[in-house]
Amino acid sequence: MEFLTLNTGTKMPLEGFGVFQIPDAAQCEQVVYDAVKTGYRLLDTAASYMNEEAVGKGVKRALADGLATREELFITTKVWVQDAKSEETAYEAVKSSLAKLDMSYVDLILLHQPMGDYFAAYRGIEKAYKEGLAKAVGVANFYPAILANLCENVDVIPAVNQVELHPFFVQAKALENMKAYGVAPQAWEPLAEGRHGIFTDPELVEIGKKYGKSAAQVVLKWNVQRGVSIIPKSVHVERMEQNIDIWDFTLTDDKMAKIAAKDLGHSEIVNHDDPAFVKMLCGRNIH
Repeated sequence: MEFLTLNTGTKMPLEGFGVFQIPDAAQCEQVVYDAVKTGYRLLDTAASYMNEEAVGKGVKRALADGLATREELFITTKVWVQDAKSEETAYEAVKSSLAKLDMSYVDLILLHQPMGDYFAAYRGIEKAYKEGLAKAVGVANFYPAILANLCENVDVIPAVNQVELHPFFVQAKALENMKAYGVAPQAWEPLAEGRHGIFTDPELVEIGKKYGKSAAQVVLKWNVQRGVSIIPKSVHVERMEQNIDIWDFTLTDDKMAKIAAKDLGHSEIVNHDDPAFVKMLCGRNIH
């Protein structure tokens, strides 16, 4: 496993495990345990995933069984839009997440969306960071201009910006902007939700054959070679094992370019420029 050094000096694994859309508590607890057993050390959840308690229980079981120490793990959670109303609501949301996770701190707190009063909300997570409730703070889904505006007007530069990044949405300029501000990029849905025939794409399959890897493994490696942290998700142990088995090969420059050439230049998963989408997110209450 390789690591990114965040602007706080903290090291974050380049590959982690996400638990989006695993709402069943028993299943989520088990897959978190399985992920740690498989070798994942970065675990990514969110208040809006409604599974923080299960993540905490899975982690506690893994620690009790000696699979890892808390210091070896990197736990991320996120403050939802509903709690991005003020500094106080965001700060209280962090404490609520910690209570559900049954942890005294998390390694990273993100604002989940650039919505609500996100400047006030960011001050709330800054407060949590300064009090030691989080080792680092960051954002998610902050597009270049929004990220630039935030970075120019806050005390603590975000350590991470978690956005959609995969071969069909390369976001090269967004990565340049993050680098300029010292913000580490992290990819949600690094396998593009399985869209575009990504697992059977002839070019990706052919590249994989050269290294004895699957198309999925090639795509995951492509992102980490760009310096992007990834958080693939699976509820199946064998897929977890495949997804983390990407550290014994290196894609050549021509293969990296061939994969990047699949870029569509836009997302086909979300559209933050669509008022209806924004309204939907702002109207989603989790408590």
